[in-house]
Amino acid sequence: MQTDFSNNNGSSGIKQDGTPYGVLIVDDSKFVKKQLGRILESEGYEVISTAAHGAEAVDKYKEMKESIDLVTMDITMPGMDGITAMEKIVQFDSSAKVVMVSALGKQDLVKKSFMLGASNYIVKPLNRDKVVERLSYVLNS
Repeated sequence: MQTDFSNNNGSSGIKQDGTPYGVLIVDDSKFVKKQLGRILESEGYEVISTAAHGAEAVDKYKEMKESIDLVTMDITMPGMDGITAMEKIVQFDSSAKVVMVSALGKQDLVKKSFMLGASNYIVKPLNRDKVVERLSYVLNS
């Protein structure tokens, strides 16, 4: 059985009401933030904000919760790591959708993040089709 994650307008970043899903991108790499932002914007998502580390992500999520439908969260960052930040966001908002972004070889951290509330994960280097597929799945399930 094939699952179609797109909606009537064919763009995975657009809600049924025609407005874009809002995303908070969290990564200490400017390159990854820019790459992820381009992928998302090309699919109709709106990048609400970006953060470079976990503590900034938690603060921005709390401040902009009403506009954020999804968070992409790098696992490994200086200061507060992504798993801790994801835990704090989920404690603050149990319905938060957080997709972890991890380098290859970090399966133990990915498993830990799932046990603590992550919605899904994406592996770096980023694959456009996988990013779109995983985010659509999380937002539509």
